Amino acid sequence: MIGVLGAPFTAVAAEDVGLINQLAGDVSYTSGGSAAKAKPYMKVREGDRFSVPAGAQLRVVYFKGGRQESYAGPASLTAGVEKSTVQSGSQPQVSTLPAGVPQKIAQTPELIQIARLGRSGGVAVRGGGYPPKLTPEQQAEVRQARQTYDQMRKTAAANDIVPEQYLYAVLQDHLLYDDMKAVVAEMQKRQPANADVAIMAEYVKAKTDAK
Repeated sequence: MIGVLGAPFTAVAAEDVGLINQLAGDVSYTSGGSAAKAKPYMKVREGDRFSVPAGAQLRVVYFKGGRQESYAGPASLTAGVEKSTVQSGSQPQVSTLPAGVPQKIAQTPELIQIARLGRSGGVAVRGGGYPPKLTPEQQAEVRQARQTYDQMRKTAAANDIVPEQYLYAVLQDHLLYDDMKAVVAEMQKRQPANADVAIMAEYVKAKTDAK
C-alpha cells in the first residue's frame, strides 16, 4: 500500500511515477493486490488502479513529462509511466506543468512531514538565524522559480495551490523562510480548511520566530 510515507518494499519495488495533488470525495485505489482509500499528496506507482465515484474528483501529476490529469467521477483508471489508461468514464482534462515543476511537486509529502516534525522545534533544521547568502546560481534559480510561479498562477484555478507548493519547495531548498511566509499565507487564503497547509504555516512561523 502506498501513502505519504511511502510503501513497504516487496520483492520488486515499483517506482513512484506521480502524485495525487488534488482529491475530493471517496476515491479508492488498488496497488499490488491491496485496496485502500486514496489520500492527498499520495505517491502513485505504475499499475495502481483508481476508482473515482460520482461526485468525487481526482488529479494526478506525472513526474516524467509533467502531464496533469483531472478526473470527475464516475471514472476508473490505471496509472502508467507518463499517463493513465481510462477503463470507464469520461477522459480527463489534461494540462502540462512547466519543466522542473513535477520534480519539486514530488517533494510535497516530504515537505509536509518536515513541517509536521519541525513546526514547534521538534527537529533541527540546518541554517542559522539569518537568511543564507545565495550563490549567483542559486539566486538565478529562485528568480526563475518566481517567474515560473507567476506563469502557473495565471492559469491555475483560484483554489489550486500547486503553484504555491512548487515555489515553497524551491524556497525550502534554500532555507528562505521569510519568503516562505508569503507563500503559505497565499495557500491559506486559497485553501483555508487545508490541515496540511496549516501545519506548513505553523512550521514557517516557528522558523521565522526563532531568529
